[in-house]
Amino acid sequence: MSKLKHYETMFILKPTLTEEETVAQLEGIKALFEKNGAEIVATENIGIKELAYEIEKCKRGYYFVAYFKAPAASLAEIERNYRNNEQLIRFIFIKYESKKEVTSWTKMSEEAIKRAAK
Repeated sequence: MSKLKHYETMFILKPTLTEEETVAQLEGIKALFEKNGAEIVATENIGIKELAYEIEKCKRGYYFVAYFKAPAASLAEIERNYRNNEQLIRFIFIKYESKKEVTSWTKMSEEAIKRAAK
């Protein structure tokens, strides 16, 4: 099995989704990660925020962050699914490679877990 790499993803869902639709989107994305051998370590549900600029006629978006470990090969499939999801208006993946970066990733994911526990 290939070594798991450390990643962070942030994505923005359309603000027009109902609470149920938003939850369904988040569950679908979690399932996508699991199906592709990714392990979600921490998530941060930031909620609806103003966008810096209008995207697809949206002035606001529902922000979500996930810290995860995954085989490098699975990222392409996860990204392909993101691109095909019409409810996702923006996304980014950040890869943490060096020891210093992985230490930073660990600290951020632990802080996200603490915030979620409150």
